Amino acid sequence: MNPTGQTALQLRDIHLPAEPGFWPPAPGWWLLAALLLALLVWAARIGLRHYRLHRQRQRLLARLDALTQADDTITPEALAEISILLRRLALMRYPRQQVAALTGSQWLRFLDETSNSDRFSQGPGQVLAMGPYQPALSDDVDATALGALVHDWIKKNTGAH
Repeated sequence: MNPTGQTALQLRDIHLPAEPGFWPPAPGWWLLAALLLALLVWAARIGLRHYRLHRQRQRLLARLDALTQADDTITPEALAEISILLRRLALMRYPRQQVAALTGSQWLRFLDETSNSDRFSQGPGQVLAMGPYQPALSDDVDATALGALVHDWIKKNTGAH
């Protein structure tokens, strides 16, 4: 047989398939996008929580400074407001059943336990137990020491390090 005698085969040239399109992405990219979105939502929640705690701490500390630095004297009304600030923060941070019914020396022991000291029941914080209920305070109330003690308790219990 003579190859020249055969009819020429009608072959076409090799054509490569078209490049894959950008859209829709492969399943792995969808999974990566979902994981990144979940990570972004988680980071936003953590950031918002830290922002709120920081803002709350700043407001509490500003109010405390206003109460304790008026003229280095503390009135029974200021003591009552300091105690209210502490109780509000304690109710936000600890179980209501543990905090709500505490008064007097039990309240001071709770503050001692949550500050890892004894400065509320044995130090300048003693005035918080009965001070708000007395018509006039004695001059031995150390406003600066009380302010520093409450300041430290607020920072410890709002997550400041």
